[in-house]
Amino acid sequence: MVDEYLSEREQADQLRNWLRENWIWLVAGVALTLAGYYGYRWWESRQASRAVAAGQRFEAMLDAIGAGRLEDGVKIAGEVTGDFADTPYADQATLVLARLDVDSGDFSAAEAKLARVADGSKDPDLRTVARLRLARVLLAQGRYDDALAALDKAAMPAIDARVLELRGDVRLAQGDREGALEQWRKAEAAVAADPAAAGQIDAELLQLKIAELGTVPAAK
Repeated sequence: MVDEYLSEREQADQLRNWLRENWIWLVAGVALTLAGYYGYRWWESRQASRAVAAGQRFEAMLDAIGAGRLEDGVKIAGEVTGDFADTPYADQATLVLARLDVDSGDFSAAEAKLARVADGSKDPDLRTVARLRLARVLLAQGRYDDALAALDKAAMPAIDARVLELRGDVRLAQGDREGALEQWRKAEAAVAADPAAAGQIDAELLQLKIAELGTVPAAK
């Protein structure tokens, strides 16, 4: 019993000695753990606050543009793309600015903005939207091969009908009536196969396009 008691006392002494020698490292480890935890919580809170603020400025931008105050809207958009560049609202604001460029006929400026979102956005859906709009801008500039290349990057099953219709528009602009009709009929078939795809396009307009070129034999 004495030996066991002495053994336990010796172990306790060794533990106390070890703590005296290493207490600073224990405290430092705990401090770092707490700092990491609370630092992450602070970062999360900050990101959430920034997202809310960015969303509010984005809504203010849309309100200004909708009210016809374009100068104010563009100024606010600059805040969103500058002060809140790390939020998804920055890419959305850039898409809105590109639309304003198109409305004013400045296709080069619109192209630059759309390309920036198409290539750099972290949101795959926004990248796809930008590529589809970029294809339209390139089509408007007569850059047909570039428009088709943009559509190649945008292609995915979820938007087949829209991509196919745009391909048809490009083919028609190139003077390829048969190729245009082929793409439009594929778009029509995509909608027929998946009724949910009807929301991607204007079905009535597509039918008018097909009817206009209906005398061209369908490609086999």
